[in-house]
Amino acid sequence: MSDDTPNEQAAADDGQSRIILLPSRAVIRVAGVEAHGFLQNLLTCDMDDVDADGAGYGALLTPQGKILFDFLVIADEGGYLLDTQQETAADFARRLGFYKLRSKVEIADVSETLKVAAAFGPKPEAEGCVVAADPRLAGFGWRVIGPPAAVDALATGESEASYHARRVAFGVPEAPFDFALGDAFPHDADMDDLNGVAFDKGCFIGQEVVSRMRHRGTARRRIIKVTGASALPAPGTEILAGEKPAGTLGTVDGNAGLALVRLDRIAQAAARGEQVAAGGVALQPTLPDFATFTWPETSANAETAE
Repeated sequence: MSDDTPNEQAAADDGQSRIILLPSRAVIRVAGVEAHGFLQNLLTCDMDDVDADGAGYGALLTPQGKILFDFLVIADEGGYLLDTQQETAADFARRLGFYKLRSKVEIADVSETLKVAAAFGPKPEAEGCVVAADPRLAGFGWRVIGPPAAVDALATGESEASYHARRVAFGVPEAPFDFALGDAFPHDADMDDLNGVAFDKGCFIGQEVVSRMRHRGTARRRIIKVTGASALPAPGTEILAGEKPAGTLGTVDGNAGLALVRLDRIAQAAARGEQVAAGGVALQPTLPDFATFTWPETSANAETAE
């Protein structure tokens, strides 16, 4: 467990790269002459930016604007690599195939031939692999995708838990650890602040709902950072603000964690001097450093709607 802030963690990265295998991740390849336009019309991210920057962060939404799959998308010669959760990769590939129709694209789960790692520190030298800066936050790290033997040879021995500890320190959520696929809007998962939604690119599936939430400021649920007075209970533990249910713990790293919460209820508890707690452990809620959202204005006498 690490109590380092993101800036302290980034400073500690100076020197040799740390490369951590991510066995929970899988890779879907989308290629073909119409791959760019095919993905541009479906995903929340702007594929023009992916082409320019080498990588992007995005989601495939339901028409109602909820996240079906979240992923990193990395430009590769002749196509794109979608780095996503291993347990839902097959479903993701099938869903993309559902939208294919007559598009000149090839969609394949290539997890048997490509492996994923996260790298911290200087950009790693990874011959035979695709390396891109993680697009969610500057300084968060790198993504490495390549043949299993090549990626395994780069690994520096840390377990995937070290990667999740870094996510907690930086406040970067991921499904299914911090929000449930099919149940969360991009704003719930802070995707709008993590370069995950291109509001100005035009239409994509679910775009109308997500844009309306942005312009009306109706997002009440957000993933924030929490620190416990002692070690936090298990992910999924309910968070209470006073006596009101206010959210759920996500990824936990010792006494630090991420949590999907109702901002209004947390702010209301603070105004009343009430404790925020999970499983009997008192919590100190804080907004991630990258957040453009703020705590809602409230008063001790205000009531929040269910």
